[in-house]
Amino acid sequence: MPGVDARVAVLASGSGTNLQALLDHPAVGPCIVLVVSDRQEARALERARAKGVEALFVDPKAFPDRPSFDRAVLIALRERHVGFVVLAGFMRIVGPELVGAYAGRMLNLHPALLPSFPGAHGIRDALDWGVKITGVTVHLVDEETDHGPIVAQEAVPVLPEDDEDALATRIHEVEHRIYPQTVRALVEGRLEIEGRIVHVLEESADE
Repeated sequence: MPGVDARVAVLASGSGTNLQALLDHPAVGPCIVLVVSDRQEARALERARAKGVEALFVDPKAFPDRPSFDRAVLIALRERHVGFVVLAGFMRIVGPELVGAYAGRMLNLHPALLPSFPGAHGIRDALDWGVKITGVTVHLVDEETDHGPIVAQEAVPVLPEDDEDALATRIHEVEHRIYPQTVRALVEGRLEIEGRIVHVLEESADE
């Protein structure tokens, strides 16, 4: 089970459905101590408050550049002794200082089977390309967009009648299931990283 130092911050920009899945998970939810958003009106902040988790808005407009914004977020994380960072629909590129501070301890979720269809429109791009299978990827964050070592993936078939909303609905169902499982493995120290290869160790028998 997660240790007492398994303090997790979630960075989110939007409605926060993946955040909600994390908050509701019996092993992960109690570890979340902070939710940070770059949008004051983000539903994710409301979800955090409803669970008694600190919700922090950091206004990008208050800083002259991206590194200054990242530094403010990093200070907030350090002040709260955060050990792990989880991106859940955070629509800003995380810069090298913040990534470096949490190397091997920061996860992101992407709605496609990386390395295919990186970027902000993974579902739309998969449909436009005409693939028959897409899916979900959980990966460690590095300094390149949607590039870090892959921790977990699951395929989602693209049906002939799919539009973006229909496909997104099925992708989100997978996201809400596998992201909490992967975050739990991270905070329990069950990820072994060898270059780009990540091994997820089994839970111990007493868990």
